[in-house]
Amino acid sequence: MSKTVITKLLFAILLINFASAEAQIFKKKKDETEKSDKKDDDKKSKIKPYGKVITKDAKTDEGLFDVHVVDENHFYEIPDSLFNKKMLMVSRISKTATGIGFGGGKINTQVLRWERKPKKVLLRVVSHNVVAADSLPVHEAVVNSNFEPVLFAFNIMAIKKDTVNPTTVIQVNELFEKDTQAFGMPDTYRDKYKVSRLDEARSYIETIKSYPLNVEARHVKTYLAKKPPSNGSLGSISIEINNSMILLPAEPMKRRYFDERVGWFTSAQTDYGLDVQKSKTVKFLDRWRLEVKDADIEKYKRGELVEPKKQIVYYVDRATPKKWLPYIKQGIEDWQVAFEDAGFKNAIIAKEPPSVLIDPEWSPEDVRYSVVRYLASPIPNANGPHVSDPRSGEILESDINWYHNVMTLLHNWFFVQTAAINPDARNTEFKDEVMGRLIRFVSAHEVGHTLGLPHNMGSSVAYPVDSLRSVSFTQKYGTAPSIMDYARFNYVAQPEDGNVALMPDIGTYDKYAIKWGYKPILDVSTEEENKVLDSWILEHAGDPLYRFGHQQVGDVVDPSSQTEDLGDDAIKASLYGIENLKRIVPNLVTWTKKDGKTYEDLEKLYGQVVAQFNRYTGHVSNNIGGVYEYQKTYDQEGAVYIPVAKEHQQNCMSFLQDELFATPRWLIDQNIFNKIQYSGYVEEIRKMQTRTLDNILSLGKLQRLVENETANGAEAYHLTDMMGELRNGIWSELENGSTIDTYRRNLQKAHIDRLAYLMTAENQKKKPDFGGYQKSTVVNTSQSDIRSVARGELSNLQRTIKRAIGRTSDTMSKYHLEDVNKRIEQILDPK
Repeated sequence: MSKTVITKLLFAILLINFASAEAQIFKKKKDETEKSDKKDDDKKSKIKPYGKVITKDAKTDEGLFDVHVVDENHFYEIPDSLFNKKMLMVSRISKTATGIGFGGGKINTQVLRWERKPKKVLLRVVSHNVVAADSLPVHEAVVNSNFEPVLFAFNIMAIKKDTVNPTTVIQVNELFEKDTQAFGMPDTYRDKYKVSRLDEARSYIETIKSYPLNVEARHVKTYLAKKPPSNGSLGSISIEINNSMILLPAEPMKRRYFDERVGWFTSAQTDYGLDVQKSKTVKFLDRWRLEVKDADIEKYKRGELVEPKKQIVYYVDRATPKKWLPYIKQGIEDWQVAFEDAGFKNAIIAKEPPSVLIDPEWSPEDVRYSVVRYLASPIPNANGPHVSDPRSGEILESDINWYHNVMTLLHNWFFVQTAAINPDARNTEFKDEVMGRLIRFVSAHEVGHTLGLPHNMGSSVAYPVDSLRSVSFTQKYGTAPSIMDYARFNYVAQPEDGNVALMPDIGTYDKYAIKWGYKPILDVSTEEENKVLDSWILEHAGDPLYRFGHQQVGDVVDPSSQTEDLGDDAIKASLYGIENLKRIVPNLVTWTKKDGKTYEDLEKLYGQVVAQFNRYTGHVSNNIGGVYEYQKTYDQEGAVYIPVAKEHQQNCMSFLQDELFATPRWLIDQNIFNKIQYSGYVEEIRKMQTRTLDNILSLGKLQRLVENETANGAEAYHLTDMMGELRNGIWSELENGSTIDTYRRNLQKAHIDRLAYLMTAENQKKKPDFGGYQKSTVVNTSQSDIRSVARGELSNLQRTIKRAIGRTSDTMSKYHLEDVNKRIEQILDPK
């Protein structure tokens, strides 16, 4: 054997021995590490004496759970009596990064229960979406199909063996400091801003406070993000999240079941225990628990008004400026008249919270108090969310968010809709009593939401347009039968009409809806109660004062349920509104003038005029391809869906040609433009016209015209007729070879662009309706008549353009026609 071979063998033996020794060392270290980790785990999981965990240095907040802070460690001390009790966890973004939007919106709502094991406490998610009575055989199948997931598991840190009420201590830092999905940033934000992970080093607990019925946790989360909405150089987003954990009532409130003929916010469940041959989703009202006191039942039965066992009480935030306090309180108590129709007096009252000196523990975060919270924010808005028990719909509390700059919104609406007839509105700042009345109006509207009422956009159509010019009518009935409509202010009334009412009050529909939702029906079964509720609806069937019309998101199908409209005729109401805008524009400089100030207010209020004009043309254009919706049941005669009459649609087209597509020159005021912009007014007119043009030529409206023609023949407004009337109006200069000005050239190009879009538009699918709010029409564009008609329109238009080129003497008009002719060629023959 050679020396080389011997050397290699010796080297291999050394390597094997070294590897074996290294493996032994690694194994020893691994065993030591595992033992060390096990010791750490044992140390963590070992239950310690109470005083070793909650030391004398602990800062304690007593309440539903006693909450302790020791150094930076946060502990819940859970009474054993609260294990397995159902609690509602409501998570909100309380403070946001710039660009995300205003805080306060709910991001997650879950029912939870705390469950104790020998060494662990589990936080489990309880589903109330699918149910069956526990007395039924199907209950076991429902339970087995809805195993409660574990949201988080905690080691038991200590036990306090109190003979009266023993407690269990857990540490909750990781629940709020880690990226617990249910308590963190919603997926929509994560996707939008390309969030990769939570940065734990910049995430922390701000506060945890305990109250008799709830525990409030506020924690800051910082996420690494590739596309943050602001502060892009940081590459991250920080938000503050508020988690409210509320003990649910031991005895759920009796439900009242939903009927789509009366608008209401609802909760829902799929009930497998019903005696039907399929699973059925049942909806029930979100409402406050208003009950008759036992001592007053006989009075109530005699028809006397009684006070409820527990009133609805709203506290107005201490931070509210004192001069606005009476108006907000009055807006709250305006609803008392509606509850009187439900059999209650003083059912809803407004209070001021006790001062810090009288009650330093009082807090708007205490679930026992519903509060109108005044927020120092530039957001021009107010909203009225509520928290309800998912088992019964009982509203547990509500905080109305009142943002300081809602006054800016109110000012702009009131100015642009009433300044033509109302001297009090002709200023950049209103008198306190004028702004106070507007605040009262918004306060009442937002309180209506917290009582369970959604927007009723079908309300204002109940009033004839000319009735809104009547002093006696409007002073008695306001501008709409419901304050829950967006029937803001009376833009219909003309200067000669006198002291007409300018806004809605709690109206006929509001009183009816509150009665329907809240009036106790004593000593009857659910089936009998439903019959009574149905009879109340049928009593007013067909009366527009009692009609509910959904707010529509996206495509406006029903033109009688629109936002910001007034009266039963969009054409007539809009013509009155335009006359008032024509009175405002020449006075804008005078009404916004103030020495030493810039023209900022002039620019904003001119923008409000443009926006209001857009509303009017939108109200009218939505009648084209429109279908009215009247919710009915089998015991009511007539159709639920009725297309808008042919003649009215044609009149709407004539209105748009006269008021919008024929350039609205009253809006073109150089005395305004030379003070607010160096360029842009031509583009403003183009955008305004294109907005409505695209709305008329939207896929849903065109498809509904096709369907109406198919069903009703000559009685329907045909798609070809609508397209021809639109074309003839927009291209009217071609008939006589007249000059086509800048505004019309822009509009005509926009018409061709929209026809080009229809030639290539993708199919339109059915969208989720979100309980009736979002309307959508299915369109298969490649196989519908829409593309055929668009092609025909382009061909007809091209022939007319070619004939007109030779008759046109104006150079710019000729260039324009030659250009659009070439564009149409490229659309019809892209090759």
